[in-house]
Amino acid sequence: MKSLEKVPEIIREAKSVGHVIDFKWNEKIMEKFIDPAGDHMGLENSLSGIGYKASLGLTAALLEWIYWRYKSHVESSQDTKQRIEALWCSISNPEYTKPLVFDLNMDVPASGPIDGPIWVALMNVRMIDVLRRKGSYYLQSEIIGLALLARHISPKKKIFDKWLKDTISELTRFMPCQYNQEDLNDASKKVYNPSTEPVICREFFFDPFYKYSAKSSETAIKDYVASLNYETNPFLCFPKEAS
Repeated sequence: MKSLEKVPEIIREAKSVGHVIDFKWNEKIMEKFIDPAGDHMGLENSLSGIGYKASLGLTAALLEWIYWRYKSHVESSQDTKQRIEALWCSISNPEYTKPLVFDLNMDVPASGPIDGPIWVALMNVRMIDVLRRKGSYYLQSEIIGLALLARHISPKKKIFDKWLKDTISELTRFMPCQYNQEDLNDASKKVYNPSTEPVICREFFFDPFYKYSAKSSETAIKDYVASLNYETNPFLCFPKEAS
C-alpha cells in the first residue's frame, strides 16, 4: 500500500477499474457536484465530525477512486496521481507541497462523461487545497461534491456507499473534529492550525487488515512520503521552494 501502482481491493471489487463509462452525464448533473447546495445534510453532518487531517486523507482516497475509474480511459491520469501524492504529503509535510492549481485560464475541456467528471474532481480538490492553505474551519463541507461524484461514477454504488459510511465512522472514532462548527462565530476570519492532530495514512482507507494507531499511521505515511519523487511531481518541492 506504499504506492499508487496497485489497485486497492475495495476499488477493484466495486468494478471501478477498466469498466465501460456507462453512467449518465450532462450539465445539470455536473452542476450538482460543483455546488451540492443543502441537499445532502446527512453527509455534511457526518463529514463535519471528522478531523482536519482526516478530511485531507479522505480527499486523497476519494480522488483515488476517481483516478482508478479513469486510468484506462485517459492519457492524463499521471496528473491526477501526482495530485493524490501531494495530498498525502500535505498531511505530514505541508511545507513540501505546492498549490494544487487547476484550470486557471478556464480552458481545460469540461464536457462529456470523461472530461466532465475529471474536471469537477480536480476543481474540487483545488478548492479543498485552497481552504487547507487558508486554515479554513469549513474544509470538511467542501468534500461533499467529491464524495457524490466518486459515488456517481462507481459501477457498484452499494460497495462504495458501504466503504464511505464505514470510513467516515472510523475517522470520527479515531480522528474526530477538534471544533464544533455550530459554535464558530465568523470563522471565515479565523485560521485553524491542524499541526497537533495525528496524521492519517493511505492504509487506513484501503487496507482491510490495517489496525489504526497513531504510531503505525505516522510510520506508514512517513514511508509513503519518503518514496515520492520530488523531481518529477510538479506539486511537490523541498521546503525552501514551497509557496
